Amino acid sequence: MNTDIPDSYNAIEPPDESQAQFVRWFREVAPYVHDFRGKTFVVAFGGELINDGLLYTLIPDLSLLSALGIKLVLVHGSRPQVNEQLRLKGETTQFGRGTEPTSAVALECAKEAAGEIRLDIEAAFSQGLPNTPMSHAQIRIISGNFVTARPVGVIDGLDFKHSGAVRKLDVDAMRVFMNQGALILLSPLGFSPTGEAFTLDMEDLATSTAIALRAEKLIFLTPEHIGHSNNLDIDSELARADADALLASGKLDEDCSTFLHYASQSVKRGIARAHLVPYKQDGSILLEIFTHDGVGTMVVEDTLDDLRPANLDDVGAIVQLIEPLEIDGTLVPRGRSVIEREVEQFTVLEHDGIIYGCVALIPYEEDSMAEMACLIVHPEWQGSGEGEILLRHTEAKARAAGFKRLFVLTTRTSHWFIKRGFVQGGVSDLPKGKQSHYNRSRNSMVFIKKL
Repeated sequence: MNTDIPDSYNAIEPPDESQAQFVRWFREVAPYVHDFRGKTFVVAFGGELINDGLLYTLIPDLSLLSALGIKLVLVHGSRPQVNEQLRLKGETTQFGRGTEPTSAVALECAKEAAGEIRLDIEAAFSQGLPNTPMSHAQIRIISGNFVTARPVGVIDGLDFKHSGAVRKLDVDAMRVFMNQGALILLSPLGFSPTGEAFTLDMEDLATSTAIALRAEKLIFLTPEHIGHSNNLDIDSELARADADALLASGKLDEDCSTFLHYASQSVKRGIARAHLVPYKQDGSILLEIFTHDGVGTMVVEDTLDDLRPANLDDVGAIVQLIEPLEIDGTLVPRGRSVIEREVEQFTVLEHDGIIYGCVALIPYEEDSMAEMACLIVHPEWQGSGEGEILLRHTEAKARAAGFKRLFVLTTRTSHWFIKRGFVQGGVSDLPKGKQSHYNRSRNSMVFIKKL
């Protein structure tokens, strides 16, 4: 009989290659799997990804998303392939970003490139050898004339010829196929009711598709992280107003500016989340979707305008938020004087002069840790993501201050924190200054998150 005792690991910081880490990751992604099952994601990528030889790396990750019950629409570009076809035909025209006139020769090149790419994608999804990521996968790819296009026409005297724009999409047909478990594949071509073909901008097509399908997410796979490629420190999450300000600043290169423009437009028109994800990082789409901080840049509606540091004038409103939870035992009683003394540690959510949420960040610098306390949203405002806003703000604030871990004490909301990446610890995991003040009669659970 084997009497060896396996090594034990700290549940908060297990070694990267340990079995504990493997189990922890499975548990952390479970909430996302539940949330996204049955939702529609539109994933768009340019022909550059294919030229970089990363198609067969991406497809298994998309297959996994499909296996988890996520409905996928893939939109591919073909700009470099079309340019190569034009070069081989001796044409001097080369396409860049944005809408440009498409000649009859360029249209034929676009058709050829789209056909080749479509076949490559279908072949990639058809692989199913044992001991490969696609083993036993049976995924149907449906493509067709889902897109009705119109000609761009003549603008300021310039005839755009065979360049088009999206007029409408056959949403009902697309949903029928997706509900049967198929993936929809759209090429950057559309057709008019008279049978004419027009080239389309991949970014515009993906955005129009996401809006028409009321997709949960629009994901652009980009060559580089928009911050890294422009030497800018860009947050992993941008409010739409901040994204628009960044676009107006002129600090972004043409590629990143194009992707961010369409991400912002999609959010403005109802898409909850638009992501710009660098495709050269292995597994980037999985990391972006199934981890809290992701690896790219996410654009959301401008929900942070009402978030600000608290001041002494806010103490009364903070007390009103806290008191009901102190009375029912959810929070430790603090008293007005304590809040006045520590008001600089609070952040509040305010709308039309009404404070409807708050959170406090309490530093323990000697242990490189910070406590998140008093995370409260007024009951009438709950259910619209305000708690998430306060959490993300507190994490960002703690990270910017140099703290390595964030902890909370709770008696009733453990599942909420577990769902957001916190791991249960013990009193011994708390900073020494907090351990000495821990109220053992409350028996609060300790949850810790690495920043």
